Amino acid sequence: MGSEGPPAVTIHVTGFKKFHGVSENPTETIVSNLKEYMKKNGMPKGLILGSCTILETAGQGAVAALNQTLQSAISDKDSESSSSKRIIWLHFGVNSGAIRFAIEQQAVNEATFRCPDEMGWKPQKVPIIPADGEISRVRKTSLPVEDMTKTLVKKGYEVISSDDAGRFVCNYVYYHSLRFAEQNGTKSLFVHVPLFLTIDKETQMQFAASLLEVIASLY
Repeated sequence: MGSEGPPAVTIHVTGFKKFHGVSENPTETIVSNLKEYMKKNGMPKGLILGSCTILETAGQGAVAALNQTLQSAISDKDSESSSSKRIIWLHFGVNSGAIRFAIEQQAVNEATFRCPDEMGWKPQKVPIIPADGEISRVRKTSLPVEDMTKTLVKKGYEVISSDDAGRFVCNYVYYHSLRFAEQNGTKSLFVHVPLFLTIDKETQMQFAASLLEVIASLY
């Protein structure tokens, strides 16, 4: 039994649908094609690619669906020996002004949307989780962001680590996910990608595959 090594890491992935000002969201394309891409190119050892879900680009109005998505991995986890399951949520979001990938280290308990989300909600300086207190409250990922970034740079990708995920839907989802991870013994990570006009689809698919491999190797 002792020679089996650590259990595989299960990574569940989310992206977003199109939204105001972004008619084609690259994360929808990446996440929709990821399973097929990984199958074709080979799944890294010790990695299980779990669910690949496309979320509404919305905050409050989409929380029920987000929680259901997050909960689905835990229900699965409970069905087996919970100590043997290592689960990570990996969220992709687009930053239309970005010129490189950004691995986000943290999320802030503040919703200040620059424009209404896809359900028409435009909060200003509202706490995402009122029970967490002030809008200045920060939640950080427990994954080694700096090490991941360095490894991906060595692989030739234009990628940085970031401590500001904005205050729009990306930060909103990440904050919920980090809180959920802390409460349920899982981990969470958010990555911003540029538009396909800036970094082409094939490179972004390669980056997503490399990121999965790096996460699994560093966990």
